[in-house]
Amino acid sequence: MKHLPRVHLNGLRAVEAAGRCGSLSAAADELGVSVGAVSQQIIKTEAQLGAAIFERTGRGIRPTGLGQQFIDRLSLGFQTLDAAVAMTRHDTDSVLTISVAPVFASKWLVPRLARYTRAHPETKLRLEASTDLINPDSSDIDLAIRVGEGDWPGVKSEYLLPQEVFPVCAPALADALETPEDILTAPIIRDANSNIAWDVWLKPLGLDQRDLVEGDSFTDAALCLDAAIAGQGVMLAWHTLAYDALQCGRLVAPFQERARTRYSYWLITSENRQEPAKVREFKAWLRGEIEEMLEI
Repeated sequence: MKHLPRVHLNGLRAVEAAGRCGSLSAAADELGVSVGAVSQQIIKTEAQLGAAIFERTGRGIRPTGLGQQFIDRLSLGFQTLDAAVAMTRHDTDSVLTISVAPVFASKWLVPRLARYTRAHPETKLRLEASTDLINPDSSDIDLAIRVGEGDWPGVKSEYLLPQEVFPVCAPALADALETPEDILTAPIIRDANSNIAWDVWLKPLGLDQRDLVEGDSFTDAALCLDAAIAGQGVMLAWHTLAYDALQCGRLVAPFQERARTRYSYWLITSENRQEPAKVREFKAWLRGEIEEMLEI
């Protein structure tokens, strides 16, 4: 690190914030200082570096070509520093940070969290709704729940639950679905962003998705579920998506057949950091909830 002594850390913070935020005023708000102080820090840093990081225009500042590359590297560096500091809090912090897909969170996990809170009042939960792959070693995420094949590099992946799919619909539509072949005449609700084709369920029964009737299409599984509840058609669902709606009778699964996809649910944690008690407790609670769901 022979180059770092050339510049002051506060100056680098000012440069990074101004470049990321796009203006001196936004950077000043983030850093809690005046616009003038940010400007002076940037000028000093440019002098220390011997290079112009920003161009001054009538509309404010704009990174130079070199400056943008410099700012991008700074942002990565400060994220790493922030994660390093966060790592020291994982064992003592009473907040459990969980990264989970939005649909899984809203349709299954969140309705059950009150039970976890009653059992573990000492732990506060923070949910981050995301489907992006995370690295617990370079973020403040304690635990992630992801759907995939479990082959993510650099993390510890623990199998949680297979993903099995099956048709669901409103009770009023179920009367016309006596055999799987009747699916071919029913309006089909499609998830435009799903990577699970209807053939996963149809092919083992000797049916083909090309023979399905066209129906409404949505770009979110939760919206598809709402449409199915409203009686708009039949959708291809899975346990954690449709379980609560099935239990309360808003949806029915007209057929017993289930088809397992190549995906499963996985618990993602750090493979390098010792697992704190709050993570172990949540994992045990979550497995208990999953077992209870599958028993019914």
